[in-house]
Amino acid sequence: MPYRSVLILFLLMFTAQGGYGQRITMSLDGDWAVADSRDPAPPPKVFAHKAPVPGLTNLAQPRFPDVDRFESAELINNLISRKKLPASARVTTAGVPRQDRNYFWYRRTFRPAARKQVAILRIGKAQFGTAVWLNGTLLGEYPGCFTASYFNLTPAIRWAEDNELVVRIGAHPGVLPPSVPAGTDQEKNLWTPGIYDSVTVILADNPVIESVQVAPRLQSSDVLIETRLRNYGPARSFTLTHRLRGGAATRPEKLNLAQGATAVSRQVLRISNARLWSPDDPFLYTLETSTGGDSLSTRFGMREFRFDTPTKRAYLNGRPIFLRGSNITLHRFFEDPNCGRLPWDERWVRRLLAEIPRQMHWNSFRFCIGPVPDRWLEIADEAGLLIQNEFFIWRWRDSWDLAQVIAQYKDWMRDNWNHPSVVIWDAQNETRHDALTTIIREVRGLDLSNRPWENGYNLPVGPDDPVEDHPYLLGRLGRGFEIADLENMTGAKSTNSAHPTGHPALINEYGWLWLNRDGSPTELTRDVYARLMPPGATARDRLEMNAYLLAGLTEFWRAHRNFAGVLHFVYLTSSYPEAFTSDHWADLQKLELHPDFADYVGNAFKPLGVYLNFWQPNLAAGASRALNIMMINDGYEAVRGRLALTLECPGRAAPASEETNFELAPLGQHTYRLNLQIPLHKGACLLKAEARPEGSAASAGATVSRRKVNLTAP
Repeated sequence: MPYRSVLILFLLMFTAQGGYGQRITMSLDGDWAVADSRDPAPPPKVFAHKAPVPGLTNLAQPRFPDVDRFESAELINNLISRKKLPASARVTTAGVPRQDRNYFWYRRTFRPAARKQVAILRIGKAQFGTAVWLNGTLLGEYPGCFTASYFNLTPAIRWAEDNELVVRIGAHPGVLPPSVPAGTDQEKNLWTPGIYDSVTVILADNPVIESVQVAPRLQSSDVLIETRLRNYGPARSFTLTHRLRGGAATRPEKLNLAQGATAVSRQVLRISNARLWSPDDPFLYTLETSTGGDSLSTRFGMREFRFDTPTKRAYLNGRPIFLRGSNITLHRFFEDPNCGRLPWDERWVRRLLAEIPRQMHWNSFRFCIGPVPDRWLEIADEAGLLIQNEFFIWRWRDSWDLAQVIAQYKDWMRDNWNHPSVVIWDAQNETRHDALTTIIREVRGLDLSNRPWENGYNLPVGPDDPVEDHPYLLGRLGRGFEIADLENMTGAKSTNSAHPTGHPALINEYGWLWLNRDGSPTELTRDVYARLMPPGATARDRLEMNAYLLAGLTEFWRAHRNFAGVLHFVYLTSSYPEAFTSDHWADLQKLELHPDFADYVGNAFKPLGVYLNFWQPNLAAGASRALNIMMINDGYEAVRGRLALTLECPGRAAPASEETNFELAPLGQHTYRLNLQIPLHKGACLLKAEARPEGSAASAGATVSRRKVNLTAP
């Protein structure tokens, strides 16, 4: 065969296999063989179970005994005293497993899609701790439970044949050294081990792109690009390039890397007439990066987010924005009896993050007490959600090694900093400890976008960092607080956050009204409902009261404008008899909310907000009553229309009513006062303030604030 024909055939074959300079990413998601053991090595010889990756080990078939069992604290102590748990299971954090094992082992084979100079294994997230063997060779260990781990497969890989990959994870946190954080959640009962994010094999030629960070800069209409590179082979000269998919490119940068060396490059790419990312227009750019040996695609959004202490507001792309939303505690949901494979079902997650939040008028979530899989944040990017991303710490443990914790925060930031949806780094939940302030100061400079940091119950670190407030007023219902007290309150920051500050504040938890999905009180709310409702109250009664009061509290805090954001707790969590909190799903599989919650709370979160400042249980029949109605406009357009105050009573043909015109400036607020003549009637009635917008805003429909009231004899 002529030389030219041989060369063409060789080039065609090389291109089909990925070609020099093109990264190949092989997904290893799917069912893996699984086994368990007490000892950390050697790997088991028999793998008699199968479990999904990504997923949890409690999904294995056939099921492992006792993998997700839990007991009360008293029973756990009894078990420990009778030595029915391995010593390493005697952990001090919440949730001790009743199981006679320390490790789970995952195994599968793969054949490389092409021969490259380097092969890297990426495990998106696994707990508790990760160790990797390839073809019988131990390649390394990683202690992190919330971040991606990387392992160099090149020394042990067989390029043209099947390779046996074995991954060991801890069955519980007790297998990790006390110096390593494994998640602290005082309201989680079960350990949920598993490889819970995707696993991929990266095939590339040198030099390899380890990471790319893209930081938008709106004022100069460009992005700052930081690229970290590693050369696993001989010394090499190469050209680094960045190009927007279908658009502008940076000037090629000539670099040299010695064998085993690393390098960091920073370049600026101008984006003319940039299209900004926002909840209303979540437009995403894609940056293509190449070294000639490796390539990487990075999605990002042109957006800037910050808080401002003088105004106590959040700003997106230079404009004030009010955060409205809820919380997702995915790691608590992992222990839900009906969790199953739902967190890895694309359609289910899209409905959870993209469809229902718009119906509820939410633009924001806190991903609370533990991270989500990468795909969740990708969907959040596409849905235009604003995410407060919280590291898995609730209470600091002095056994932790500060350097180890800082290393995990750095990995966590690396995994998430290109997501435009991630607008706040949340260092922890409800914790007071100087170490967390030290961590923020150590790592915040790594984020070229300079996102704000929230620091739990510590003082804020930066001059414009926000603080969290958790005003659980209803937990004190009947014990120093009555719902009618709201009439004379201003909605100011509570003392619950443990420090006075003039910094912008976020309410990212409130309520203390949790009900299990069947309407029964949770561990934390039995006494609240005993004080709140009569003895004969049904589950249906409690669910309606839950929605009614949550809506009223939401209206109250939004109307007074003392917070940059109001986020209800909680949208997704676990629900079972021993759970401390719960969510609002009538049908978890179909993701259908309890109708009262969708109605009441959905109204309370509308951008056009209405708050009827009245909470008295009784009104005197025949009297004239002046009532205040507070209104807010979260939108960037003026809104006008009619505001009606009505009293609807069963048995009366027409409600008592009074109306007026209203007009609110963009991001504006105003309080209206209406006089209502109370009819001569007795019994339970419904008092409503309803705003009916006109013009272009009419398509959003009316916003209504409702109060239950009893008419009594004058």
